[in-house]
Amino acid sequence: MSDAIVLGAGIVGVATGIYLLRRGRSVTLFDRREPGHETSFGNAGIIQREGVRPHAFPRDLATLMQVGLHLSTAARYEPLALPRLAPALLRYWWESSPDHYRRVVQSYAPLILRSIDTHADLMAQAGPEAEALVSKWGWLLAFRSEHGLAREAGKAKADNEQFGIGYEVLDWPALKAVEPALKGGLSGAIHWTDPWTVRDPGALVAQYFQLFLRLGGQFVEGAVEKLEPGPEGWTATVAGERHSARQAVVALGPWAPEVLDRLGYRLPLFVKRGYHMHYDTEKGAKLNHLLLDPEVGYALAPMARGIRLTTGAEFAMRDAPPTPIQLDKAEKAARQLLDLGPRVDPTPWKGARPCTPDMMPIIGKAPRHEGLFVGVGHAHHGFTLGPATGELLAQMMTGEQTPIDVRPFAMERFLH
Repeated sequence: MSDAIVLGAGIVGVATGIYLLRRGRSVTLFDRREPGHETSFGNAGIIQREGVRPHAFPRDLATLMQVGLHLSTAARYEPLALPRLAPALLRYWWESSPDHYRRVVQSYAPLILRSIDTHADLMAQAGPEAEALVSKWGWLLAFRSEHGLAREAGKAKADNEQFGIGYEVLDWPALKAVEPALKGGLSGAIHWTDPWTVRDPGALVAQYFQLFLRLGGQFVEGAVEKLEPGPEGWTATVAGERHSARQAVVALGPWAPEVLDRLGYRLPLFVKRGYHMHYDTEKGAKLNHLLLDPEVGYALAPMARGIRLTTGAEFAMRDAPPTPIQLDKAEKAARQLLDLGPRVDPTPWKGARPCTPDMMPIIGKAPRHEGLFVGVGHAHHGFTLGPATGELLAQMMTGEQTPIDVRPFAMERFLH
């Protein structure tokens, strides 16, 4: 019997396992696939320390009309999915009201401000191959309009004053000096200077997983069929075999409801799907920083396989067939800014971001069962927050004092 079983070998599960092992606990990790090959694999690769403000539901009429009429590249929805998504989306809209959102930011900021420190901690122990994947030059939030740039500069100034977030405002000549391959069409950018970027997120999770194994962790590949409480702890049935431990962690991302629902925890989780594609470049074009084009709704990231284009949010059922409409629109817009070459991948990658209506993850003990802990619902910041979440879970599971207030992330806020 292990001290802990961890369901889900994405970045949250792997990090939780590492922090438990470092505290002398024995850990068995389970996943149906190789670690880091689901949601942790297909993101833009930002360790997003500046992201103290989670993605709110739009409340201005112009944006809502664009999304409603399927004119937006940043967000789209599948009409047939709306009846099932409506309750969670309505609460998402409500929690995005100005008063609610201010409270969310105050609770969320201390967590995301730990992102660089916890990633750096794991990288240092994982070794030079992990650290070689990282650039510490920040990233660029670029704007086509002067109005958009000025508005974001005001927000950046406020975040600098309140949370100490580092930034620079670049006009077009300064942006062109930083990114000579950009062709034009931009007024400038906010250069967020604190975040780190990763040229292969899946490879970084793989390096963390190798650290997990070196520390003595065990991994079992197979589908999690069920998780059951017992007199001595928890038993997971994986690929037909039973594995027991004193404590259990559910870190299954968008698949968490398949386990938690059976235990009576029907949480208002939903997914935002996203796509990515890699491209060669032409005319010697090179991108030095990740660049996000928010007025259209996509990101361009220099990656090991080429330039990765990642899309915005698609509101659809998790397992519905792919509809990479946003990718085609984003690619057309991206070619206006950079000389992208042909597509590298045979088909677009599709993933699902696990989300909560109040934009904050669920981190902590399940209230109706002893020894059960949960780390899910990180939305756009799962890659950023994986190590910070793993550290908090390990601290809570071993009775340590946590460095931040974890009460806002408790599951109880969704249970009645």
